[in-house]
Amino acid sequence: MDSFAPPPYPYDRLNELREVAAGLPGGVVDCSVGTPCDPPPEIVIQALHSSGTERSYPPSAGSPAFRRACADWLDRRFGVSLDPSNLAGCIGTKEIVASLAGFLHRRDRSRDTVLFPDVSYPTYAMSAELAGLRAVAVPALFADGTGVDLSQVSEGDAERALVLWVNSPSNPTGGLSDLDAAASWGRIHDVPVFSDECYAEFTWAGPRRSILESGPSGVVAVHSLSKRSNMAGLRVGFFAGDPELVHYLRDVRQHAGLMVPGPVQAAGAVAFSDDSHVEIQRGRYSERLAFFATVLTNAGFSAELPSGGFYLWVKAPERFDDAWEAAGYLARTGGLLVAPGDLYGERGKGHLRIATVQPTSRLELVAERLEAASRSC
Repeated sequence: MDSFAPPPYPYDRLNELREVAAGLPGGVVDCSVGTPCDPPPEIVIQALHSSGTERSYPPSAGSPAFRRACADWLDRRFGVSLDPSNLAGCIGTKEIVASLAGFLHRRDRSRDTVLFPDVSYPTYAMSAELAGLRAVAVPALFADGTGVDLSQVSEGDAERALVLWVNSPSNPTGGLSDLDAAASWGRIHDVPVFSDECYAEFTWAGPRRSILESGPSGVVAVHSLSKRSNMAGLRVGFFAGDPELVHYLRDVRQHAGLMVPGPVQAAGAVAFSDDSHVEIQRGRYSERLAFFATVLTNAGFSAELPSGGFYLWVKAPERFDDAWEAAGYLARTGGLLVAPGDLYGERGKGHLRIATVQPTSRLELVAERLEAASRSC
């Protein structure tokens, strides 16, 4: 009988580098995982402790106020008009990414394949592993790892596909995908397309985009407050789009007991109703990206600004054997913890993902350390 042994958690591989970086005066500057370091808006904290919803079980689909706030946000930020009944809450987007393949396979056992970008967040592939299904990486459309080249999906894989995942802006590359093209491909091949859009508010090249702008048929957008509102610890997001898909997932998730806590739903409704704090956060990330790209360039790393998100996707200089050696150098000399690119797929090898989530003062500390190391050499 076959048994499943979970692989090591990707970021646990950074523990040794973390210890090295922590040994410098001032400690480690962690730009690896992408955990927000800035505070959520005060109105969210107030809503969290004053909702009065602690005693009763919360609705799995989300309270009417939460779903209304999500629908209004989609309309306000993307020009998408959607009935609140065609969206539902989730316990942060990672939870739905990881569980989706298993739930969809219960719906359609004739299909067994998860398609996902070949440079991407590792949980897309893990969702197939957890469900005992096939994970098939779709080659990137561009050399920098951006987008998905759907012309490279074989006819057999398309026929077996349960879902196609797209992610724009991309984690880790910061690139933007053609969401209309992905939606069209899915409709032609009768494959549901799920679009992870949790970085959409931090789109730098052009307007923010959602796959729902192409219409809801056959597509579902997934959004989160973890990055947008610095609420990663509260675990709240939503999925919205095709009524049949959303209603199926809403119902099966209710049976599984998957529900966002009531006070968190109240806080989420307040967060999605306010855009002013997001504009402040956009300013912070824009400044940090520009500052730290210059710091890395001065240290001999070629760092270009992303089209979206708050990650710098940096090719390791040729003086290093690989990205892990480059990450070790940054840990030893700068006290900087970053994520080597092979954590995001084989095509990510030779790159580093650097999350500019730390306060500018901490990034300045890294700059001082790297400059001192350069002078000593």
